[in-house]
Amino acid sequence: MAEVLDTQKHTDAYASHGIEAIAVDAVNSDAHRSLFKAREKIHPKRVNGTFRRVKWAVMALTLSVYYITPWLRWDRGLNAPNQAVLIDFPARRFYFFFIEIWPQEVYYITGLLILAAVSLFLWTALAGRVWCGYMCPQTVWTDLFLVVERAVEGQRNERIKLDRAPWGFGKLRKRVLKHAIWLVIALATGGAWIFYFADAPTLAKQLLAFDAPAAAYICAGILAFMTYMLGGFAREQVCTYMCPWPRIQSAMMDEHSLLITYRLDRGEPRGAHKKGEPWEGRGDCIDCKQCVAACPMGVDIREGLQLPCIQCGLCIDACDDIMTKIDRPRGLIAYDTDLNIARRQRGETPQFRLVRARTIAYGAVLVLVGAVMAFALLTRRDFDMSVLHDRDPLYVKLSDGNIRNAFTVKVVNKARTGRAETVRLEGLSGATLSGIGLIDAGDGTVHIPVDADTLQAARILVTVPRASLAGERTPIKFVDSVPDEDKSVTVDSAFFGPAP
Repeated sequence: MAEVLDTQKHTDAYASHGIEAIAVDAVNSDAHRSLFKAREKIHPKRVNGTFRRVKWAVMALTLSVYYITPWLRWDRGLNAPNQAVLIDFPARRFYFFFIEIWPQEVYYITGLLILAAVSLFLWTALAGRVWCGYMCPQTVWTDLFLVVERAVEGQRNERIKLDRAPWGFGKLRKRVLKHAIWLVIALATGGAWIFYFADAPTLAKQLLAFDAPAAAYICAGILAFMTYMLGGFAREQVCTYMCPWPRIQSAMMDEHSLLITYRLDRGEPRGAHKKGEPWEGRGDCIDCKQCVAACPMGVDIREGLQLPCIQCGLCIDACDDIMTKIDRPRGLIAYDTDLNIARRQRGETPQFRLVRARTIAYGAVLVLVGAVMAFALLTRRDFDMSVLHDRDPLYVKLSDGNIRNAFTVKVVNKARTGRAETVRLEGLSGATLSGIGLIDAGDGTVHIPVDADTLQAARILVTVPRASLAGERTPIKFVDSVPDEDKSVTVDSAFFGPAP
């Protein structure tokens, strides 16, 4: 009823202005209410050329790294996992070949994320969405699924014809085979991911024997489903609607960024061309639309830079092939800048500025963060310590007048052998240390036995004569050292006592 009244309001408004009223049934028709355009399935044409070969090489490399890495071995010694790359949640460790990261060293992960982000910014400033076009997982797996689709259903025209054909045995056979192979790839993808979180050979045997933890099957199933849906069905919609990067990248690019560009100064005016006709007074583009047919996003690059364009370069290969056939110079579509197009139109020489303020800034951040991480790794100790003062009570007054504070000390031994680490106190004269399960050295220090590759928590009681305290709070230092090794860790803390 509200819709009818609202429609009547608009009809009266039109009539009051002398405009012919629009029929209610026309306003309410599906044609007028359609807000979204139905997806038009894209069947990209296979092309050959430099950029296609680069994409093949990148796809082979990235898929090999992803599927093979969990099976690589790395000897770390006795009682240590020998998987080269392992995210071990039960042990709270991340192993990457010779690097072992503990929970306390999460800043290494932060550094890696910063390096990855700034590298992406730098590449975007230099060459646009080069990550999206070549190395993004969505691009790589979509390419892999397209390889299967072409092998089963044929080239572009054959796939279009098959889509329009009525269902029959031939069409059903091809579709079933294609989706079966897609599912195998998706399951392999999900399975490979969970191998990064457990010993790969052991988990593989458990999966085949249906003896693996339920979480393994659930995670592999979710990842397989997502791979199947995103690589097989969503495809270009992921890049256009789901991914935030196309909307962010413009902040990293400027007029000097190299982007895949249709050189309209050379291509226009476009139009069909017959063999033997002169080229004077027209552009080199013959409007063959092969660049559109080759694009996995369905983009017409001749309309300029567009949000869905992933800068994969396949339109360059398609156009270069046509230019060769019609005996025109290659490079009608190429990596270029809009600034250079304007220069050529004015008769000026094109300029390429890869080194500029933003690329220098991104490069400097990369060098700085990389240097900090390298220094941290090179100077990394195989032991560490943290100290936590008891909150309640802050101190205890003993019967002999001495003051006692309690601390929880956590000592980390990252070595492959057990040892007793020595803890002493600095900043208070006459202080004695004691604790349950600790070895009192009798010289104001205690030894904390720590097993190999373990964190050991100990409760240390510090007792000080009342006369040694000058105030309610006295700064102190806990020093952890390893016998026979010239290195130590110092942690600042405080000793509390009564007011003077």
